[in-house]
Amino acid sequence: MRVYGVTGWKNAGKTGLMERLVTEISARGFSVSTIKHAHHTTDVDQPGRDSHRHRVAGAREVILASTHRWALMHELRGADEPTLEGLLARLSPVDLVLVEGYKFGPHPKIEAHRVETGRGLLAAENPTIRAVASNAADLVLGAGVRRFDLDDTAAIAGFILQEVGLQEVGL
Repeated sequence: MRVYGVTGWKNAGKTGLMERLVTEISARGFSVSTIKHAHHTTDVDQPGRDSHRHRVAGAREVILASTHRWALMHELRGADEPTLEGLLARLSPVDLVLVEGYKFGPHPKIEAHRVETGRGLLAAENPTIRAVASNAADLVLGAGVRRFDLDDTAAIAGFILQEVGLQEVGL
């Protein structure tokens, strides 16, 4: 599967960029899945729901299914966090998987950057970052690192599609 990442510091605009990229790339005719890495305890389930009760009772995996979607929840119960490669192997095949987070994974990435965060660029120290999407027009970037306006979703999507070798449908 083709994999491309969106990374950056907290509040840099990663999730908004991911959302816009999924919309844009899907509208161009490609199938897209996403993986979001969280550094905190996260729970998609709700206390009191049947599926939550199953997990609390000790189930290792719980599938919640309806006519609109299904979700698999896997409790680690002390096991190591799965690798990105392990998670990718669990996905159904698609044209492109966009990954939010995993700053130091080996896959190519675009860095979301907002001046307001007060943080420096990850791209300066991370060779897997191929471009920076920023609201700052005067960034100094290393050789070979492209710069995009953070809100220029169409151009960023085109760059990513070119990077992963996908030709746009109908072209």
